[in-house]
Amino acid sequence: MRFPASWRVAAPLSVMLALVGGCSATGHSEPTATAPAAGPVSVTNCGTPVTVPSPPARVVTMNQPATEIMLALGLEDRMAGTAYLDDEVLPEYAAAYAKVPVLAKEYPSKEKLLELEPDFVYASFASAFGDEGAGDRADWQKLGVGTYVSTAGCPKETRPAKLAIDDVFTEIREIATIFGVVERAETLIADQKQRIANVSAGAKGTRVLWWDGGNDAPSAGACCGGPAMIMSAAGVTNIFDDLTGSWADTNWEAVVERNPDVIVLVDASWDTAADKQAFLEKHAALRDLPAVKGKRYVTLAFSSTAAGVRNVLAVEALARGVGGVSS
Repeated sequence: MRFPASWRVAAPLSVMLALVGGCSATGHSEPTATAPAAGPVSVTNCGTPVTVPSPPARVVTMNQPATEIMLALGLEDRMAGTAYLDDEVLPEYAAAYAKVPVLAKEYPSKEKLLELEPDFVYASFASAFGDEGAGDRADWQKLGVGTYVSTAGCPKETRPAKLAIDDVFTEIREIATIFGVVERAETLIADQKQRIANVSAGAKGTRVLWWDGGNDAPSAGACCGGPAMIMSAAGVTNIFDDLTGSWADTNWEAVVERNPDVIVLVDASWDTAADKQAFLEKHAALRDLPAVKGKRYVTLAFSSTAAGVRNVLAVEALARGVGGVSS
């Protein structure tokens, strides 16, 4: 895979939002639609306290999910630059994305970012703030620049036991609160919740293998990360939900023994769904599995499996793809 497993850890926030100066504490971890459109906001993100005195105006986003959350909230006018896509942006955001300067194919250097003078840096993976990327978050904080790491990308020590689709919605709400556009977040979230409800009921009971990559030791969606989140939202049963982590290496003997009804093939430019399918259909121990013989595959783009606004597309595709299969 293109990303090391450590880049893809599932981790929601341990969060308390406090709207400083004029808002009393409510005891809830999510902002409400009555939050002010501007003003100081404090968030604990991946264990790091972040305070922004006013809605940021020169933001740099890194990684596709962060970029598309900003675009989905209509915040392209606040984006001073962006970097590191895995796929084309969704068609509905293409025109807005075209207005944002692309800083690098992958992570821009800290020097490049400093030249841009951002007031906020938002990334989907903690690796964006590594030595080969933007540099340590604490250094940006000393410069008065706010930082945020996506719900699913916090370091291992601050990630939750299990990622849920509500963690993605919490991230959208937090970003919207930071930028003073809470009502946009509520509209977006309500739409996505309805779309998930519309498809998930018909998929219940279907047993699914989520195959992320790897031929010798297949990397399968395990109990607690992005794949499990999508499978749970779609209403299907993950055959490897007893494995720990977000992804876990297993073996083909275990796949044969657990005999999935449907196989998810994650499609990426570096490891295509077509190559995965060809491997299954030639493998002596796998080609006779009912799911393989019946070509019961659901192909999901890699970019739709990282926590963000695309997850609803993965949930819809999975639920509809297995809708006609019973266990």
